[in-house]
Amino acid sequence: MTKSRLLVLALLAALGAGWVVFGVAASAQSAESTASQRPPGTNYQGPAFSFNKITDGVYHAVGTGKLVVMSNATIIEGDHDVLVVDSHVSPGGAWALREELKAVTPKPIRYVVNSHYHFDHSHGNQIYGSNVEIIGHEFARQMILAGKSHDSRAREFFVGGIPNTIKTLEGRAAAATDEKERALLQNQLAIQRNHLEGTHAVKPTAPTLTLTSLVTLHRGGREIRIMHLGRGHTAGDVIVYLPTERIVVTGDLLVEHTSYMGDAFFTEWIDTIEALKNVEFDTVLPGHGQAFTGKAKLDHWQMYLRDFWNQAQKFHKDGVPWEEAARQVDLRGNAPNYPGIRAAGITPNHGMLRAYEILDGKVR
Repeated sequence: MTKSRLLVLALLAALGAGWVVFGVAASAQSAESTASQRPPGTNYQGPAFSFNKITDGVYHAVGTGKLVVMSNATIIEGDHDVLVVDSHVSPGGAWALREELKAVTPKPIRYVVNSHYHFDHSHGNQIYGSNVEIIGHEFARQMILAGKSHDSRAREFFVGGIPNTIKTLEGRAAAATDEKERALLQNQLAIQRNHLEGTHAVKPTAPTLTLTSLVTLHRGGREIRIMHLGRGHTAGDVIVYLPTERIVVTGDLLVEHTSYMGDAFFTEWIDTIEALKNVEFDTVLPGHGQAFTGKAKLDHWQMYLRDFWNQAQKFHKDGVPWEEAARQVDLRGNAPNYPGIRAAGITPNHGMLRAYEILDGKVR
């Protein structure tokens, strides 16, 4: 029996019921070979991440802009290895994180958690070999296997426009007469070309260990709870909770500003945030934006969701087309909590489309 298979069987015995394990690899040697390869989309200058120390052995990795990664990661050290939450928009992003992490800790990555299935949180999974377990909700696995992380309106909106962005930057760089402006545009152009190369290299890779409610890992002296509190941002969001440190990693269930709503379950999201309030934490490490403390933002997001949902229901009842409703919805009452809201309408408009899909019974 190979060493990697023994490791997986030991893991199964430790985890017990409530988990499903998929695809035990043939050998650790082949995993190491796959993992050591530098993927496309890694042509960048300077650090891709800032590793913001939250407490001993816990870091919030936030992109610097040198490389397009599109989401944060969280680094959690155990006694002998590391758990990483989320793998970014491309194999290049995940590779950069893994390489730059070596300056923070010599411990190897043993687990990667996908907070949900969206492209910007799971499309780096492929760089990890069979000696790394990818953990996610069962729904996340199903969606990635079905191609839904790649074939989605969210990815089309946020990634599909890269070629046009490149074309625009090329034109502006060619027309620029100021050398500093041209150099800045050429740098932006290089970043976007590298981003496009990285997204073209994606091979969506599903979690190898799945859960539907709760599992707890004990990595030496570190207790790590991976929890599904209910549907919200998607049907398969998980949080990662460190009870001793009173830290929670929320993915896109709760972010610093407003979260994407194109795959949301609006009323259930409000309930799930209520369940999150019952988790005893002081610090939130979100999937986008900076870390923050306290629970005030949970109330803010619930108020925003209620406001949006109430207006969406009225538009739908009045027969307003969803596209027009997306232009008219007025969420400026939430501006004290979300200063970026300065006008009526939402962009992208997917949240209103999703609301109408739910109200029309197309989503259950």
